[in-house]
Amino acid sequence: MTGKERERVSPKALARLFPRVKPYLGHLAIATVCLLAASAAGLAFPAIVAVLLDTAFQHGNSRLLNEIAIGLLLLFAVQASLNMVQVYLLTATSERVIAKLRTDLFGHLVHLSPGFFTDRRTGELTSRLGSDTSVLQTVLSTNLSEFTRQSIFLIGALVMLTIKQPALTGTTLAVAPLVVGAAFLFGRMLRRASTGVQDMIAEASGTADEAFAQIRMVQSFTAEKEESRKYDLHLFDVVRAAVARAKIRGVFFGALTFFGFSGVVVVLWEGGRLVLAGELTAGALVSFLLYAMYVAGAIASLASLFGAYQEATGAAQRIFELLDMTPTVVDPPNPIALPRPRRGAVSMEHVYFKYQEELPEALHDVSLQIDSGEILALVGPSGAGKTTIASLLPRFWDVTGGRITFDGIDVRDLSLRDLRESIGVVPQEPTLFSGTVRSNIAYAIAGTSESVSDDAIEAAGLAANAHEFIVRLPQGYDTPVGERGVKLSGGQRQRLAIARVFLKNPAFVILDEATSSLDSESERLVEEAMEELLRGRSTLIIAHRLSTVLRADRVVVLEHGRVVETGRHADLLDAEGTYAKLYRGQFRAGDRVALEQL
Repeated sequence: MTGKERERVSPKALARLFPRVKPYLGHLAIATVCLLAASAAGLAFPAIVAVLLDTAFQHGNSRLLNEIAIGLLLLFAVQASLNMVQVYLLTATSERVIAKLRTDLFGHLVHLSPGFFTDRRTGELTSRLGSDTSVLQTVLSTNLSEFTRQSIFLIGALVMLTIKQPALTGTTLAVAPLVVGAAFLFGRMLRRASTGVQDMIAEASGTADEAFAQIRMVQSFTAEKEESRKYDLHLFDVVRAAVARAKIRGVFFGALTFFGFSGVVVVLWEGGRLVLAGELTAGALVSFLLYAMYVAGAIASLASLFGAYQEATGAAQRIFELLDMTPTVVDPPNPIALPRPRRGAVSMEHVYFKYQEELPEALHDVSLQIDSGEILALVGPSGAGKTTIASLLPRFWDVTGGRITFDGIDVRDLSLRDLRESIGVVPQEPTLFSGTVRSNIAYAIAGTSESVSDDAIEAAGLAANAHEFIVRLPQGYDTPVGERGVKLSGGQRQRLAIARVFLKNPAFVILDEATSSLDSESERLVEEAMEELLRGRSTLIIAHRLSTVLRADRVVVLEHGRVVETGRHADLLDAEGTYAKLYRGQFRAGDRVALEQL
């Protein structure tokens, strides 16, 4: 958030936690009763001390002294038990509430459209999930109970002071306006400073996350020092902002300490004069001082809690800002069900698209048809719009003009689940998760309620030419693949990605050229797997190689977001247009030689 946005932080943000707290109101009620009883026991302590001083000492009654000491021990034992129950209930409740909040936030984030993630760094989002929710957890588990306890101490001590010595009560309360004023002044400053620190921590987390995600690239360019330098710069900003916040906190708590204990000194001075005048007993003075310290301590604690409240409000605001974001691509109110069996026929009709309003069009009046079982290859120079088309079909973005149909139904009239379950994607850079080989293949149906058998997973591995290398792994299908599949070769990762699509068994396949960076043996195995995968399925291929183009029934040539040519390979070569130039300049020479030998 910017500085002006921080000024507009709404205190209502914390109130929005209540629906998540509501299921635990019974636990909170028990914790509150324990807290009230423990606080009452605390308030009884100064009164007992007065009796101890005035009766036991003044009259030399040792038996009464023993009884009072035992009574105090029992009182403190009860108080400790009550505090134990209260702390347990509040901590357990806060853990569950924050866990639900994190679950809701993560679940919401993964449903946001891909466009949202193009503008946000991953580290920033994980920081929101971690550090910001931890701030709220502190409020629920500690600050809330402390606020209640100190409020009870303040009110109870003031009542006892007023009953025992009204004249001294006014002296005690004289310090309150100073403390409250300091709390409001410094609390607002703390909120801004804390929000800034959290934002900078998110920036630093984003830098670290990027470096870890691209560690091979970092090390291949020997850029470790550069990444460390960037992270150090972010940390320098964090430390600078945190030190500034520490100064505010230091001045704040210093002022509270001075005002609070100055009030106690004044009360001690005035009470001492009353004792010397015989108007007040020593026990009553000590009791009054203890109550006065309760008042001063409560006011100081409440003021500091106000600062913590300001910090928590900023954290809540950032979290609920994310929760309030809506996906740009959503299910229709009344989705149409895709008829079965799904044919996988796709049509793009006069499609226009731009990623952002201020950016130029990525697609302009694009029309193309992919019939059931047909293989269509998209070719064109970089930036022509090939990947954009592949992203529009499963509705990662929505068209800004025209329409796309799947089996004759506008994709915007279908549920996202129905549409995306019908489409399988084999990316150029396969994406694996840090689980086992088995879990990565089974991920194909992770979004469904179906269960998958080991036989089905192995069948998918066999179809993708992956079974042979999998069974040679240390634990076979239960071998961990490492983060992003780093323990496997490129060809192995690609065959697992194909196995995943085999298991999904979609009617339509989007295939980004998957063999451009593989050795010849891996390329052969992947090509064979893809040949089997595409049999009988409608397919859109983003083609970078001639061998892929030859597999296609038709070729669509894109340039600057427009369809400039459509036809078969030989016909497009004869036309001597954009495709012929790409053939001569972009496709690998070895491919051209192989073609000429056919």
